[in-house]
Amino acid sequence: MSGLLLAETARPTFARHETFHPRFGWLRKAVEHTTADPAVFGLPDAPVLLGVGKNMVNAIRYWGLAFKVLEAVPNPDRPRMPLYGPTTFGERLLGDGGWDPWLEDSGSLWLLHWSLLQAPCTAPVWWVAFHDFAAQQFDEAQLTSQVLELTTAANWESVLPASVRKDVDCLLRTYTVRRHGRSGLDDILDCPFRELGLIESAPGGGGYRFVVGEKSSLPDDVVAYAALQFAAHGDARSISVARLSHDPGSPGAAFRLTERALHDALRRVALRVPALKVVEPGGLRQLLIDAEPTILAEQILASYYEPAVKASRGAA
Repeated sequence: MSGLLLAETARPTFARHETFHPRFGWLRKAVEHTTADPAVFGLPDAPVLLGVGKNMVNAIRYWGLAFKVLEAVPNPDRPRMPLYGPTTFGERLLGDGGWDPWLEDSGSLWLLHWSLLQAPCTAPVWWVAFHDFAAQQFDEAQLTSQVLELTTAANWESVLPASVRKDVDCLLRTYTVRRHGRSGLDDILDCPFRELGLIESAPGGGGYRFVVGEKSSLPDDVVAYAALQFAAHGDARSISVARLSHDPGSPGAAFRLTERALHDALRRVALRVPALKVVEPGGLRQLLIDAEPTILAEQILASYYEPAVKASRGAA
């Protein structure tokens, strides 16, 4: 297995968010309202039902699809009118009685960040930023240039620089507070993914930088889940920790973890999950997987959430 490529992981979709970064409650709204009515986004009173402005309706739909908590479903009566419903992942995480409908667990934000970057990724600027952009400190122009270069290499036609710049601006507002431009109070306060601490303003007004290293809010189980999903791309039952840390598409790149931080998280999970082992033959750190990686990933994720779900239900 090799690192993943933009062309095989992402789709050439740009600036579909109507300039709105994801807000608190939007993904829950997407799951809740499409469960009640799969046609909700096409209804004339959708803004009233969702409690947002007209353009935000389209943004909620886009982010629901991008984070893979929603999917398009067939409309047998009106084929040209798209319908949407929760994915299995969306229902399990955000549905009524789901693991974490209100995103109170920081692990859920990390899980959604990982899901956003998974194939088919409809946020290619996000994928490039985390998986195919070598700079640790950067500005908007540098990231825009890298995206345009890679989309040309992928033979994606008619990618507009202005659309890429809108996505770069939106990405920065998703993970950090912009120094200039739109800076209303809701822009400053209303994006949950800033809690992840993945991007920060560089000192001295020099653009932005990725925050690399251990993340205190990132659960070991989410790291293991992501590592197993990455290994499953090549049906690998063993993979080096170095590749899990550095390859495009890897959890180390997505979460901006050092190899040591990733190794330590996997080792802690392996101490309580018999099907996982972290070994160092000849000094080469490797993850050994004695199960089907995708199934084991789902089991680890369920074991992370279900005790908390049971406890909250008992308290209620």
